[in-house]
Parts: sequence; structure tokens; C-alpha cells
Amino acid sequence: MSDVALAEGASSGSPAPQFAGRGSPRSLLGSVVQRRESTVVVVTIGVLIYFALRTSTLYSVANIITIAQYIASIAVLGAAQVLLLVLAEIDLSQGQVYLTAPWFVYLLWADGIAFGWAVAITLACCVIIGAINGIVLVWLKVPSLIVTLAVNYALFGLVLVESNAIQQNMPGTTGHLGIWLGIGSWSTILWALGISTIIWVLLKRTRFGTHVTATGGNELAAAEAGVPVGRVKIWCFMISSLAAGFMGILDAIRIQSINPGNSGLDIVLPAIVAAVIGGTALTGGRGTIVGTVIGALFLGVLEDGFNLIGVSANWFYLVEGVVILVAMAINNQLGVLAARTRR
Repeated sequence: MSDVALAEGASSGSPAPQFAGRGSPRSLLGSVVQRRESTVVVVTIGVLIYFALRTSTLYSVANIITIAQYIASIAVLGAAQVLLLVLAEIDLSQGQVYLTAPWFVYLLWADGIAFGWAVAITLACCVIIGAINGIVLVWLKVPSLIVTLAVNYALFGLVLVESNAIQQNMPGTTGHLGIWLGIGSWSTILWALGISTIIWVLLKRTRFGTHVTATGGNELAAAEAGVPVGRVKIWCFMISSLAAGFMGILDAIRIQSINPGNSGLDIVLPAIVAAVIGGTALTGGRGTIVGTVIGALFLGVLEDGFNLIGVSANWFYLVEGVVILVAMAINNQLGVLAARTRR
């Protein structure tokens, strides 16, 4: 079976949407609702306009840099998470890999290993962690939610034991290498855009991406068509851990410190939220990297805007939860509308 046929088989099986002629209102409506990113684009524009009217500092250079640095990791972790969500899997260890990677670098550096080699060895360890997640899922048939949650807590405990719960300064924060790896104002967001673009290409423009979509849409049919389903899943977990570890190192260099008390779940949940409100289905089969990046922007502007207008921290998560729920409700309704326009 060809890759094109696999991609078609991964869909719901409904006929291709037939809209009215180009330029007609029905055609325009159809093109809008078929785009999974539509909801988050509209909501993000609304949030940007609202906070711009409430405060004059939203679009200052310093504040834009702050938002960019905040959303960089969410965008990358969310984009990598999309690969797994398309497979109807999830990686809850991703956030803890993000936090553990800087500790690996620090411990290796403290043992006398050059900083560059410490980073390379750490990234290799991140890939191994992802492979373990995938192998346990594929070979032992343990659900990804359980596997990655267990790995999350195991890594958290490892960091606490090795660090004695003592905060440390992150090495590699000087010189040109430090500027490229986080110290520069725009370095993290540039890395984030580059990595997100690579993941987009993997998902949308390669045979591997076709296999990911086909597996998520109908795993049995994909396996019967010759797709190496298990290998695809393992590779996606490896990519997820690698992306998380790299962004964790970048952010630790930017902040210039590493704190063993942070929770990985606090890192990974916003990334999953960004992916879902961006238009990626939790049920598998479809996902959007562009929507995820815009979803990360939405979360960043929302949090930054609340801080700028002085909303109490006691209300922040409540308001954020309500906004996310509303965005998801709109996204679901657009899905229903899309089905109707196809008919």
C-alpha cells in the first residue's frame, strides 16, 4: 500500500469535502473550519488585542523578549508531543527530562568532562530515556501514560538524590557558546522555531510522518500495510526526550541556575495544553505543529498579560482554566461544523 493510501486510510473514511466555487461564502467557511488552527488563531488575536488595550507595555521590546523566552520551551515540547498525540500516546516524562538534562550536564562537568562533551553525552542519555519509554510501551504493552509517569517520578527522585536538593549554578554561561545556547536574548526562541520547523517537516513532508499519521489513525491497518508501528512509536518517544533535554539545557544556561525542586509535570502540562488547543486530537490520527506554536503563544500572552494588568496570582489559574475550556469547546464545535460542511 502506498504512503498516500496510508494517509487516506488514517482519516475517518468520509469523502473529501466538496465546497462551492472558490471565493463563495461557503467555500471560505469550509476552508476556515477545515483548518485545525482556526480556534487558537482567533482566540490568540483576541487576547493580544485585549491586553494591548489594557496596557501599553505589552509590545515593548523587553516584554516581547520575555514572552518569546517563556513560550520557546512550551512550543518545542508541545511540537514533539504532537508526534505522540497523533499516535494516541502521551509523554508525561518529557517535563522531567527537560529538568534532568541540565543536572546531567552539571554532574559530568563537575567530574572534569568538557562542557561540550557533557552536553553531547546528556543528549544521548535523553535519547536513551525516550527509547526506554517506547520499548516498555511496545514490548511490554504498558500504556504510555503509566510508563512515562513512572519515568517522570524516577528521574525526579534521581535528581533529588544526586543534588541533595541543593540548587547549583549552570556551567557554560560565558563566551560565544553561552550566547548561542541561551544567554542571547533571542537564542532560545530561534532554536525553538528551528526545532519546531524540523518536527513539522518530519510530520508533514516525510515518509516517517506519513507512518506516524497512519499509525495514529488506524494502527492495525497500518501494521498490515507494512508500517513498522513499534519502531515508529519508539522513534517518536526518542524525539520527544531529545527535544525536551535540549530545551532544558538552553533554559538552564539562560537562567544560569538549576533547581532540583521543580516538578516535571508543571513543565509538560502547558506543552500538552498548547498542542490540544492548537488543534491536535487526543484520540490520535491528526495533529498540527503550527497550531501548537500558536497555542504556546496564546498561553504566553495570557500569563504575561495577567501579570501586566495586575491580576492576582490566586485568580490566574482559574481564569486560565476557563479560557482553555472555552477554547476547547469552540474547537470541538468547529470540528462538528467541519463535518457538516463535508456533507
